[in-house]
Amino acid sequence: MSALLIASTDSDTGKTVLTSALAAYWQTHCAGRSLGIMKPVQSGIGDRELYMRLFALNQSLTETNPIYFDLPLAPPIAADKEGRRINLETAWQAFEALSQKKDWVLVEALGSLGSPVTYESTVADLAWDWQIPLVLVVPVKLGAIGQAVANIALARQARVHIKGIVLNCVVPCTKQDVKDWAPANLIQSLTQVPVLGLIPHLPDPTNLADLTKVASNLELEQLMPISF
Repeated sequence: MSALLIASTDSDTGKTVLTSALAAYWQTHCAGRSLGIMKPVQSGIGDRELYMRLFALNQSLTETNPIYFDLPLAPPIAADKEGRRINLETAWQAFEALSQKKDWVLVEALGSLGSPVTYESTVADLAWDWQIPLVLVVPVKLGAIGQAVANIALARQARVHIKGIVLNCVVPCTKQDVKDWAPANLIQSLTQVPVLGLIPHLPDPTNLADLTKVASNLELEQLMPISF
């Protein structure tokens, strides 16, 4: 099984951008190798629709997103309001089947590592249960350092294999902003996890050429299952 979980410190921090960048690079430079993308649980319209539109995945909507809720709320709350229950075995079976068909599977988490998947489990628990290594997306903003430290501590508590951290400029930011709000050396020192690169702000995060270029500037040998 070859897969990578893209997690983050919060919602709207750039998980989708990093997932899209890695997918764009893979489909551009890894000809003959198949890619799968999965959002195990999604609440409200968003990522699954984007991935199906942007990439030639040759997989169904259910394979991309096995558990879906109409309400854009935390899954346990959305499930309660819709009178449903969350069966993670369904998502696991879909992930396992997709992994057997694809050379690499990108799994985008919901929210942060502490975000609830069910009333009993979080994204960090899911990463451990499924045995997927993860990369943590940290937005460049005030408070980023503390969020990175807290999420990495949770990942270690859950015994998750952490590949590294990727910084993301959700909004336009200068080099000085990055140094002031999310300095790589300080984050690495406090977490003992490598920072694998920075994603600049993208005016159009659906531009495949720009996404491919962004990915090429990351330490891909730490993220992808092939050598460059």
